[in-house]
Amino acid sequence: NANGGIDGKEIEIVEYDTKGDKTEAINIYNRLRDQDEVVAIIGGVISGETLAIKDLATADNMPLITATATALEVTDNAPSVFRVCYTDPYQGEAAAKLSIETLGAKSVGILYNTDDAYSVGLTEVYSKAFEDAGLKVTNKLGYPKGEGNFSALLTQVQESNPDIIFLPDYYDKVGKITTQIRNMGLDQVVVGVDGWDSVEKDYADKVEGYYFVNHFAKTDPDAGVQRFISGYQSKYNSEPNSFAALGYDTAYVLTNAIKAAGNTDSQAIIDALSATEYKGVTGNIRFDDRGDVSQKDITIIQIKDGKHELVEKIIVE
Repeated sequence: NANGGIDGKEIEIVEYDTKGDKTEAINIYNRLRDQDEVVAIIGGVISGETLAIKDLATADNMPLITATATALEVTDNAPSVFRVCYTDPYQGEAAAKLSIETLGAKSVGILYNTDDAYSVGLTEVYSKAFEDAGLKVTNKLGYPKGEGNFSALLTQVQESNPDIIFLPDYYDKVGKITTQIRNMGLDQVVVGVDGWDSVEKDYADKVEGYYFVNHFAKTDPDAGVQRFISGYQSKYNSEPNSFAALGYDTAYVLTNAIKAAGNTDSQAIIDALSATEYKGVTGNIRFDDRGDVSQKDITIIQIKDGKHELVEKIIVE
């Protein structure tokens, strides 16, 4: 807006908190469409709430672009729905590639959340990639969402003694599990996914030396990345996480599409999104026929001295 908005018109952001709840997400979608009369929607944040509104957006031909919902089904049969983050299968394969090629693992033990589609889906993709490479999954152990004691599961992992442990869950649960891993003296390197982002804030010593795949690294020397981080720190007095970076890219992808469309007609915006070519903080963004980003870099991070260390960027073919 400070630079003139879009064709001299300021962008108005109408913002609501879905609280990660599917019903709340549906109610908010209806409010945005019927009362606020928005021309496009950014959201939802997590896969479950995005899946709850995707059929509504498809039926309404509403341009909907999520920054962070990674479940594969988000863009299934939904021509008006796009995503800037990579998919769970894409990052699951990347995590397997990291484990096999970078870390040289021949065997893996997996702990995953049986009540979370994100964790289940990543487990399926990762374990398949590992087994397809002729390697061994020694344990595939599930736990319910509310579980707090992982000693029995970790004892099984300890007994099978895999080369590494794969832990596809969000940072709060990861912190609790890695604390117990350290307390039990397991010396395997642990590999994670983008849900780990920010785990070092509360559990730095518990995840020291561990790896995870992510959308960007705060130590990436790229000028665009560092400019974003500097601006974010100036405004919020804190370091951005990957959700902030993805949200930033998503806002620019959408506004650029509206500019390219030349109007706020839904189909014109959708067509412009389909033709997007944008170099963002989280990598090069272009959409395939599904509305997913294709051939996007995945950043490999190792936690060193409580900070993100950029190891490499990889693309999964």
